[in-house]
Parts: sequence; C-alpha cells; structure tokens
Amino acid sequence: MAQFKTNGVIIKSQDYKENDKLLWIFTENLGKITAIAKGAKKNSNKLFPSSLPLCFGEYVLYKGKSLYTINEGRIKASFQGLLDDLEKLTYATYLCELIDISEMEDEPNRELFKIFVSALYFMNSNALDDEMLVRTFELKLLKLTGYGMELNHCVACKTPLKSSNYINLAYSGGVCDNCRKERGLVVSRGTFNALRFLYNTTFEKVYRLNLDRKTKDEIEKILSYIIQNSYSRKPKSLEMLTMFKESVKDDRY
Repeated sequence: MAQFKTNGVIIKSQDYKENDKLLWIFTENLGKITAIAKGAKKNSNKLFPSSLPLCFGEYVLYKGKSLYTINEGRIKASFQGLLDDLEKLTYATYLCELIDISEMEDEPNRELFKIFVSALYFMNSNALDDEMLVRTFELKLLKLTGYGMELNHCVACKTPLKSSNYINLAYSGGVCDNCRKERGLVVSRGTFNALRFLYNTTFEKVYRLNLDRKTKDEIEKILSYIIQNSYSRKPKSLEMLTMFKESVKDDRY
C-alpha cells in the first residue's frame, strides 16, 4: 500500500467502532481526506492528541480501498486558545465547515490550505478582530474555489469601478451608477470599499480596517448569501454564529 506524509488540520471527527475515530482532515498534499485513527478514542493511545479537533499536525498515512489509515501523527499546533474560548471556537468551527462544504475529497488546494492554517494561527494569537478575519477568509475561500467576487469592474457593463453602492448577488459583484440595479442589495459605498479592501488584502493588514456595526452587518449579509448559494450545503455553523452574536447583544443590554 502507498504511504503518504503530509501536513493537515482535523476539521471534523466522529467515533468509529469501539475504540477508533473517523477523521476528516484537510491536508496540504492530498486535499480533504477521510481517515481512520485506530484506538484514538483512548487517552493512552499515541494517536489521541493528534486526532483532536483543530489539531494541525504532520501525518503519515496509507490508503485502503476507500479510507486512509493514520500510522503516525505529530502535533505542530493544537490551537488550545481556540478550544478554551466559546466565541473563537464557534468561528473556528465555522472555518472548518467552510472547508468541508467547499472541498471535494482527494483534490489538493495548497493555497487554500495555507490561508486556512494562517487564519487559525491569527485567530489563536488574538492579533485581529475575529469577525473581520472570518470575513477575509470567506472572500479568499470564494476566490480559491471558483466563486470569487468582481469588485473592480461593473458586472453588467464591465466598466472600471471606483466605488459602488450596489452588489448584484446573482453575479457576485458591484454595479456602476449607469446600470440597472436588480437581483441584489443596496449597500453604502463605505461597505463596498471595505469589501474590496478585504478581498485584496492579506491577514496581516486586516487590522487597518476599523468598521462600524452597520458596515460589518452589510458585509456579513452579502457573503452569507453568496456562500449559501455557491456550495452544495448550507453551513450549519452560520446559525450557531447568529445565535452567539444575538446572545452577546442581549448581554450588553
């Protein structure tokens, strides 16, 4: 049997048989894969630490008829800070679900893997606003999976856009002042400019953007719609995120 060594992040796990775990791993070299970690339900098993959710590690695997089996796992980062904070855990779980619904099995996407791991590191470090980090990740995910937005040219007439106050959701892009506004949302020009900045920037520069609640909500509404209509499944974590945000609002009043 062929043996593989690759970096990967555990995006989902499930108990399997009496002592095993079934793991969904987003890997650098193999893409999203499903693997068995034999005996990993036991705390004393050598694979237990590297089979925990959100673990970033180096894995040695071999492939059977339909599933991979993990031989070895070496932890690179456990992202414990995400597991100990409900808000961060909710956001991190959402990122994992986005990977799960957007990626097919055994199809490598190294650039997306790099961005995914970077997002987890930044979230774990408390260096950025988690909400803006997630919005930036959503934009990059859409771009790297073939559903990128058009924010530089009008989606109707293709003329260059300095700014816009309308997003056509059917074509995922801005509309100029001269074209018909349909099948979309009216947004502030500030929201459009912030969306374009996040679309083109790196995580390291997200801190430069200081947005009010209305602008954040407009961006979230746009991206939620596009994500829900681009992939085969709607992310269930979106509901969890909404509930969490509502509970935070209630606590403030």
